[in-house]
Amino acid sequence: MSLEVMEKRFSEQQLEQIIEEAMVYMCACPAQVAVQLRKLRELYSYQQNCETDPGNDPAPHREIARAAIEAHTLMENCLSRVLEIEGWDMATLRMPEGLRRKRAEAFGLGD
Repeated sequence: MSLEVMEKRFSEQQLEQIIEEAMVYMCACPAQVAVQLRKLRELYSYQQNCETDPGNDPAPHREIARAAIEAHTLMENCLSRVLEIEGWDMATLRMPEGLRRKRAEAFGLGD
């Protein structure tokens, strides 16, 4: 029996865009969620490799993978809601101008 499939709402490229955008404008919270999503994907991939190794009992790896899938779904939903709450452009994954300006001014980077 093989592992469940991990559905992904955000691509690796989109996660990278969120991380870069958030870090440039000193808004690390969305970036932190994106980083955790990447780690959950790595955990899931690792479990896939372990499950298919003939010397391993697949049951523990299936359980870890199942939990990774649940956590991944929860965190993707969270990221989507946070981006929506903050007003990010979901097509380009750019932070809204007002939030950019606010962050720049808070750190003395404004005009």
